[in-house]
Amino acid sequence: FLFVSIKKICLTALTELTNTLKAGKAPLRKPGTARDDTVSASSNMDMEDRVSHLEQRLQLQEDEIQLLKAALADALRRLGYCEEQSQGKQPGGVHAGRRSLATTAAAPTKGKRASMSTERLTLVRREMGAESRSRTTSSSSSSGEDSYVRMFLRGRPVTMHVPDQQKGTYSLDQKVALPDHKLKLQWVYGYRGRDCRSNLYLLPTGEIVYFNASVVVLYNTEEQQQRHYLGHNDDVKCLSVHPDMVTIATGQVAGNSKDGKLLAPHVRVWDSVSLNTLHVLGMGVFDRAVTCVAFSKSNGGTFLCAVDDANDHILSVWNWQKEKQLAEVKCSNDSVLAAVFHPMDTNLIVTCGKSHINFWTMEGNTLTKRQGLFEKHEKPKYVLCVAFAENGDAITGDSSGNLYIWAKGGTRISQVVSGAHEGGIFSVCVLKDGTMVSGGGKDRKVVLWDHDYRKKATMEVGESFGPVRALAEGKPGELFVGTTKNAIIRAAFPDTLTPIVQGHTDELWGLDIHPTMEQFVTCSQDKQVHLWDAHSHQPLWSKTIEDPGRSAGFHPSGAVLAVGTMTGKWLVLDTDTRDLVSMHTDGNEIISNVKYSPDGNFLAVASHDNFVYIYAVTENGRKYSRVGKCTGHSSFVTHVDWSKDSHYLVTNSGDYEILFCKCCSTVFIALVLTLPLALSFCFFVFLCLAGIWPDGADGTDINAVCRSHDGSLLASADDFGKVHLFSFPCSQPRAQSQEYGGHSSHVTNVAFLHDDSHLISTGGKDTSILQWVVA
Repeated sequence: FLFVSIKKICLTALTELTNTLKAGKAPLRKPGTARDDTVSASSNMDMEDRVSHLEQRLQLQEDEIQLLKAALADALRRLGYCEEQSQGKQPGGVHAGRRSLATTAAAPTKGKRASMSTERLTLVRREMGAESRSRTTSSSSSSGEDSYVRMFLRGRPVTMHVPDQQKGTYSLDQKVALPDHKLKLQWVYGYRGRDCRSNLYLLPTGEIVYFNASVVVLYNTEEQQQRHYLGHNDDVKCLSVHPDMVTIATGQVAGNSKDGKLLAPHVRVWDSVSLNTLHVLGMGVFDRAVTCVAFSKSNGGTFLCAVDDANDHILSVWNWQKEKQLAEVKCSNDSVLAAVFHPMDTNLIVTCGKSHINFWTMEGNTLTKRQGLFEKHEKPKYVLCVAFAENGDAITGDSSGNLYIWAKGGTRISQVVSGAHEGGIFSVCVLKDGTMVSGGGKDRKVVLWDHDYRKKATMEVGESFGPVRALAEGKPGELFVGTTKNAIIRAAFPDTLTPIVQGHTDELWGLDIHPTMEQFVTCSQDKQVHLWDAHSHQPLWSKTIEDPGRSAGFHPSGAVLAVGTMTGKWLVLDTDTRDLVSMHTDGNEIISNVKYSPDGNFLAVASHDNFVYIYAVTENGRKYSRVGKCTGHSSFVTHVDWSKDSHYLVTNSGDYEILFCKCCSTVFIALVLTLPLALSFCFFVFLCLAGIWPDGADGTDINAVCRSHDGSLLASADDFGKVHLFSFPCSQPRAQSQEYGGHSSHVTNVAFLHDDSHLISTGGKDTSILQWVVA
């Protein structure tokens, strides 16, 4: 009777608190505190101050309600546990008024794992507050008697019990030093060809220059070495090489920093030998993104033109050495795809884009437009690219597959090559000998033309690499071809095509490391799975799967790997032959994580349907049978991890819950936290949680963490394009870290190679893979 009475009182109080929060009633006050009269109508505070003060008080009220709700919820759970004991029941059973935390077991399996199917898996939930994802300052507190640390994310308490090994020495005031090691960017996988043009050039040093995410890459294909310009803080969208073939200009998009400040779009002019920034143009001038940039040619490259991707697509001309804007004009209401100086006339600029080609003459600070006239010829929907012949004629390729030649200095078409390609022509490149090559979209063909625009030779890029996006002349008889599927190919007529850069083309989350070799696997929503060699930086194999990929995990033997998809399916591939070993479906939601136990006998499949499916694994990863389904999470499961002995499983969810699972019996959090976890992928583990969260962070700002295998380092991936490196353990609040940029969107995953020599990080929307040397 006592249990029932207290339970009813707690439930009533919890209901009243919830109603209070929903109805926005008066703020709660502690007993004995006086009412604050500074917000009354008779106060001397002006209206804005009163509103601000009320907002602060409302926030305090909400936080207090969150804490009380969490405390009451924990009291209910504890009462339920006591009630179970008083009735002689096993803790974790099903009771009215609270959700079952027990898992359901599948039918018995055959073979040596059969006994496992009849055992029960039990989860014990720790206290969590109401579901609020708003941003707030995180704080920590500790209790020496109970040995726990409580951290608050937007009023939501997260309680972490101190492991036995640290109970005598742990202190919130203790400072953790920066890690002894540093990261140095070694390799950028991929190329941005899916939505950018004219971004591939060959330098006299033998390096090709291109960009991906916020990194500009200088890649020596003969020596297999990369150098990187890291001056940008968001996506690079355009690139131009100065006539001196040393100076380079790159333009970027607007962005936001982690503190909410605007990262202004601008152009950076830098030295390709020293990688030093020479000049920065347009801070506070450009609106959205710099999508086109080009140096003048006839006057030694004194001028630079740029196009802002704002509504009016402003064309501006700069004296870049003086960082002075000379002229600007509204270019077009429609998209502008290219802007280049005429090679023989310093004052002539040609722009093209949707349904137009314009010839701009600069006189002093004025730009005057002359529209290109198509007259009797077909007017294309898009003029996609422009280049210049030796005699000064402009050559354009359009979305209808036609080449138009515009006589030097004029605005009329002097020659037409109809149907040069099937579909659009994305790139035209005039070679040093005066001949020309063009690259097609739909037909994926590279065509060589003679001086009179007659076809000389053709070769076709494979479908797996996609349509041609950019062309650059290499050594004599050699071309570099950039494609829309983010690959770069070395080509030579008639049919030599060698891929030298490959990457993903859609949002990228899946990453795992081979347990014994310098290899790693990635999978993306582009339905591609790549097994990479970290030494040669090339894919050992690639496989197209039926559904968008989301997660990946190696079996401890390295013989197979599991791949989770966005549709509830997951499959197992042979790492040597890439053959399909097994395929399963659990629900129809995203499979956010697939994780083999360290002994290789189990696979945990975490889903966005709030469940974790447990499979028994036999025959070295080639046979799977489901033995349980872990329930208890009230939101989608984001991460899972195993203990080193493969007996315990810890899971994380979208509402910051931490649940622990053990075979055979109930295990409480205090016991589980004394056990070493295989890797720190679940961020709410005590040894890494308290330190990784910066001030103002909420639970979604950190996407992944990974501990080095030697236990000295911890890497985290955040929503602001940064990789952080901490010393491990990282259990002090707001621990110091080293911060590294290169990604231009949320960093989705990080992982150390098996020997801790390198760190791999993956970007989400930027689709990039970065490989860092741990030095």
